[in-house]
Amino acid sequence: MDESGGEETGKGSRALAYGVHVLTALGAALGFLALQAVFIGDLTQAFIWLGVALVVDAVDGPLARRFSVKSRAKRYDGALLDLVVDFVTYVFVPAAMLLRPEVMAAPYGMIAGLAVTLASALYFADTGMKTDDWWFRGFPAVWNIVVFYVVAFAQPAWLALAVILIATVLMFLPVVFVHPVRVRRWRGLTLAMLALWGIAAAATLWQGMAPDIWSKAGLALAAGYFVGLGLVRARMPAR
Repeated sequence: MDESGGEETGKGSRALAYGVHVLTALGAALGFLALQAVFIGDLTQAFIWLGVALVVDAVDGPLARRFSVKSRAKRYDGALLDLVVDFVTYVFVPAAMLLRPEVMAAPYGMIAGLAVTLASALYFADTGMKTDDWWFRGFPAVWNIVVFYVVAFAQPAWLALAVILIATVLMFLPVVFVHPVRVRRWRGLTLAMLALWGIAAAATLWQGMAPDIWSKAGLALAAGYFVGLGLVRARMPAR
């Protein structure tokens, strides 16, 4: 009886482990829904789907470690699956948004989209993408966030293109950006700023991507913190 119970527990654990893979793969389906919203010109809906995908991406890693996915669900490579899904939601769908005339007029959107997809494909294959203490080396290709700011702040096409090209170059320079969940240093403050960003982003979505001054201030403050933190980290020894 004890052995049977142990076997059932093991099967249940494996089912949960494979369930985490399914949860990760769900991000690709959410990206597809976001792309459909881009096609019909509903950018608010598209960002909502990308936001849900962002939440899934935030929780699947801890769940994978909690349920020992590497040992209990070996058929699928969780890290590879995560990269595939991230490329869809972080790169491909945001790049498609840049082709919308209300986001970036031609030919700026096409130029930006080509730069984003080409550079990100190389970045995702970089074996040195993260430092030993889990900081990202170079700009971490979170184009869903960049394009969110482009739309929310309604920047001129030339300025948006300049921002995107600068971020593209930063992907390959010796700068670092914080992983807000896995980096331990300053984690409390980082998570607080992440919460502030989440509130400001949710308010922006609620306002149909036309945020008021308070939402813009929250978004700007959070962006300044995350960019500035990398500059501070670059001047300090790793721990």
